[in-house]
Amino acid sequence: MEHGNYDVIIIGGGFTGVTAARELNQKGYKTVILEARDRLGGRTWFDHRMGRNLEMGGTWVHWFQPHVWAEITRYQLDVVPSPVPDKAYWISNNEAHTGTIDELFGSVDKGMNELLADSQKYFPLPYKPLQADNLKEMDHLTVTDMLKRLDLTADEYDIMHSIWALNFNGSPEEGGISQTYRWAALSNYNWVLMMDICASFKLAKGTKELLERIASDADTDIFLSKVVSSIAKTGENYTVTTKDGEHFKGKTVINTLPLNILNSIDYQPALSIKKQQAGAEGQTSKGVKFWAKVKGLTEPMLLFQPADYPINYAQYEYADGDDGIIVGFGPDATKLDPENRVEVEEALRHCLPDIEVIESTGHDWVADEFAGETWPMQRNNQLSDYLAELQRPEDGLFIAGADYANGWAGFIDGAIESAFSTTRKVYAYLRKLSQNETTV
Repeated sequence: MEHGNYDVIIIGGGFTGVTAARELNQKGYKTVILEARDRLGGRTWFDHRMGRNLEMGGTWVHWFQPHVWAEITRYQLDVVPSPVPDKAYWISNNEAHTGTIDELFGSVDKGMNELLADSQKYFPLPYKPLQADNLKEMDHLTVTDMLKRLDLTADEYDIMHSIWALNFNGSPEEGGISQTYRWAALSNYNWVLMMDICASFKLAKGTKELLERIASDADTDIFLSKVVSSIAKTGENYTVTTKDGEHFKGKTVINTLPLNILNSIDYQPALSIKKQQAGAEGQTSKGVKFWAKVKGLTEPMLLFQPADYPINYAQYEYADGDDGIIVGFGPDATKLDPENRVEVEEALRHCLPDIEVIESTGHDWVADEFAGETWPMQRNNQLSDYLAELQRPEDGLFIAGADYANGWAGFIDGAIESAFSTTRKVYAYLRKLSQNETTV
């Protein structure tokens, strides 16, 4: 079957895809979204689990994230805070500790400020991450490289290493220090504010409500369960072919696939060598997110465990009668099955030996063939080597998504930012195309 006459074919129905469709539709262009899953949302997924609606993927938003906050304002949506923890539990230097949040974060405040001290030097304008001509001099360093340069105690090192394993949802040994500087710059160079931005406020009715509001304003064709196999330039237009043999024809293509699966499509002509290299290398985040119902848990809390544990972070989110529901993360998806209650319980018992997990759930985004990763966090050298090239159009083929944002890459904000910047490029391309056709 063949579908034609589209101005823009959008691959992927996450926040980038639906926002791009809305923006282009408002300029009068005909668009279509091809989504591989049986739902919209991409790596956001507000699903009914354990008796309530839970976010399986992206969750938190903040007014320091301007693009998503503008959308929240546009659609008059409500946000609610995650509970403020009363207690903190952590393991460092092979010992279990209990204290307050102030005691935990206070113990690493000096070290974190030292780690991020050069953020303003390299990122004076955080939404222009490639502007600094001195970026290359530090982009080869990892978070672990920098931690080892600091004069830290064993306790300080373990806690800071775990904090960055949480932020990267992967190994700090692979995480680029440029990514940490970029987050700090986006948070006004304040690491405590940065932590607050990343995990304190969520949409009252879930990410699904915002996604549906944007999609409802995008007068676009939407095809679900359409796995794209190839993108080919055919004359002046593009043909996008799905695995079930359908063909979609259009003047341009916006490809929103995550970096780790960017090379899963056959491109004709091929993507640039640098784009292929970036996709083959992949980014840092290869971890897991889980939810667990915990017996008798009634007080807001959080915990940190070392980065080589299956779970290195968890926090209380909801009351469930006499029990509590926590959300947490581990930096390596191969070490934890979030659907396995026993595995989750055992992983939490390193820090809380008496904890009893009643039920657990989650989604393995790394094993998901349409994701291949959790939220994108760049490795060392990737910002200076690849970002500009990934953002560069190849004729009428554009790559967009949270993985390719200038600012809050990996967040809903980055997905929306990328949609805005990419649709401006598409608009300019289509106008030029139209002018050329008129001249001919």
